[in-house]
Amino acid sequence: MDVIDQANASELPPDLHRPSRRFSWILVLLAVSIGLCAGGAYYWTSDETLSGTSSAREAAQMTGLSHEEKEALWEIRLGQQKASDEIEKASDGIAKLNRNMGAQQADLKRMADQIEALTAKIESLQNSPVPTTVPEAPSPPAARPVSRPVKRMVQPSKPEGPISIGGAPLIADPGSDQR
Repeated sequence: MDVIDQANASELPPDLHRPSRRFSWILVLLAVSIGLCAGGAYYWTSDETLSGTSSAREAAQMTGLSHEEKEALWEIRLGQQKASDEIEKASDGIAKLNRNMGAQQADLKRMADQIEALTAKIESLQNSPVPTTVPEAPSPPAARPVSRPVKRMVQPSKPEGPISIGGAPLIADPGSDQR
């Protein structure tokens, strides 16, 4: 009871007499964040030591191997590197093929759309009524008169044989048969 009497005797408001819950929450959050930081630091250092020890283990394993085994391991690693390079090249080739195929599909779609538009245009022209009046063809522009070459009159060929001059009758040759 003395505590209650002392609290009543003090000049502090009643809200300040009880402990604050905010203070406990701040302490909990501070403890959690410190724990997370410590866990991250431990993981980071252990990850470095794991990667450092793995290369050390490989070196330790290599020292116990014979020369032929070391060469075989080196050839295997070289083969793995070549295989990964080939896989990378193949994936690049596949990506290039996919891009080309996409471009071809886009071209094909564009051409199909053009064909569809032309087909619709043809159908509309076939279904439209034919105009009853046919427009006259425009007359050609007036041309300058063209001078044509004068045709020569063809003269008959000269007759072979005796020619009468002055209208006198001709006497037939005795060797020709005239009837």
